[in-house]
Amino acid sequence: MHDLQNKVGAPPGTVIYYGEDHKEKVKITLIEYNETEVVEKDFYDLDECMNHINPILVKWINVDGIHKVDLIERIGKQFNIHPLTLEDIVNTSQRAKFEDFDNYVVSMMKMIYYDTELRSEQLSVVLMEGMVISFQEVHGGDAFDMIRNRIRTGKGRIRKMGADYLAYALIDAVVDCYFGILEKIGDKIELLEDDLISNPTKETMQQLHFMKREMIFVRKAVWPMRELINNLERSETELIKPSTDIYLRDVHDHTVRVIDTVETYRDLLSGMMDIYLSSVSNKMNEIMKVLTIITTIFVPVTFIAGVYGMNFKYMPELESAWGYIIVWLVMLAIIGSLLIYFRKRKWL
Repeated sequence: MHDLQNKVGAPPGTVIYYGEDHKEKVKITLIEYNETEVVEKDFYDLDECMNHINPILVKWINVDGIHKVDLIERIGKQFNIHPLTLEDIVNTSQRAKFEDFDNYVVSMMKMIYYDTELRSEQLSVVLMEGMVISFQEVHGGDAFDMIRNRIRTGKGRIRKMGADYLAYALIDAVVDCYFGILEKIGDKIELLEDDLISNPTKETMQQLHFMKREMIFVRKAVWPMRELINNLERSETELIKPSTDIYLRDVHDHTVRVIDTVETYRDLLSGMMDIYLSSVSNKMNEIMKVLTIITTIFVPVTFIAGVYGMNFKYMPELESAWGYIIVWLVMLAIIGSLLIYFRKRKWL
């Protein structure tokens, strides 16, 4: 992984990849379509991909992998993408944002998914006239499989709409993935809450801390999305047609719902942390109460036993035939009296 410190002092627009090292080749997927036809093909060479572009069809170029900086720069030159945009595309720590340029608009966000643990990848969606270019950080399954199937089968309105609707569909798919992630987190919170009430342990506290870190991770990815969608709605670019505005408002509503759910889960986890500490404190208080009661019962009994355990020769009770039994009866009477008293006070 490249260190962000290496970027200090570099000129603006310097394209340096910051992220995990990948050895895979960068795959370029070209999907072209209109209402009547669909063309889909994978490439590993940009020039070959450009030779298959049909100018009369809506084009979706998906780049799987941003670790090959030279290829990203070539794509930037080919489609006249500003160096500052290219710099942000390969920066995997980039905060979600929207930018409007003369010949394109770009939306950058985090795609979140579960892979043994909660993970995210950098996603950039560049909208141009009749074309969408998406840059994904890693290979493999993503949120776009359903969109690809809709394009292939012609279901829905995506084949009847332009590139701006395709860009909306990609952003909407990412936001919908947030709902899936939050549903899984919600299930984990319910299970954790049951454990917290029935039998809080040290492992419960560790799970709580882990869940809080996950919510911070999700919140960091989700919160900037509201600003991104707001800027996208307010943009005066001619690349986004008025017919797409209503769909952007819908994805904005989804984003607000996601943020509300994130905040609700954060409050729940904070409350669960307080419940855990209260449960542990109450459990400790119960233990201390039992020990205190036992100590209180045995203090007078120990005093009596200590007195009659002293090795003095002249003690009146030592010569009594009933002394041993009387001492036991006195001690049992004290114990019984204390137990009755504690029961009446509801300490037992």
